[in-house]
Amino acid sequence: MKNDELMVPMTVIEGKIFLLRGQKVMVDRDLAQLYGVSTMVLNQAVKRNRERFPPDFMFQLTKQEMEHWKSQVSVTDSDRMGLRKPFVVFTELGVAMLSSVLRSPRAIAVNIQIMRTFSRLREMLAENDDLRRKVEALEKQYDENFKIVFDAIRNMISDDERGGAEIGFRAE
Repeated sequence: MKNDELMVPMTVIEGKIFLLRGQKVMVDRDLAQLYGVSTMVLNQAVKRNRERFPPDFMFQLTKQEMEHWKSQVSVTDSDRMGLRKPFVVFTELGVAMLSSVLRSPRAIAVNIQIMRTFSRLREMLAENDDLRRKVEALEKQYDENFKIVFDAIRNMISDDERGGAEIGFRAE
């Protein structure tokens, strides 16, 4: 297999990364598909190397999480709808550890792409955070600069309510 054939587009990988329990995770079935192995093979490799996968690297969905997941999955996705066993999900650290237990050329190449995708997502979040801080700073500056304008408007409104001097003339 050529290296080009092993490449998985980042957009495909991004679509398989989900936020769960406050962490970005990937589902065992999706990872197996990307690696070109069955879910059973992936999970067996993990079981044989269980000490490499502490709870912050992977965990199994609860029944409630699984029900919520099923309600979010498209009706046409028949592969996932008939599931009896809850998903096992891997955090970024767990996905990185998978590279040490799955050693096929495809698994290695796909794992590199997944790590790059996680890194890109982190960069995008950092950029968004920087943008949010800049907007907040501009809002503060905007509030300070226009405080004078807002105070003047408040004074004009309060003068009108007090019945201040009339402006203009009356035609008799």
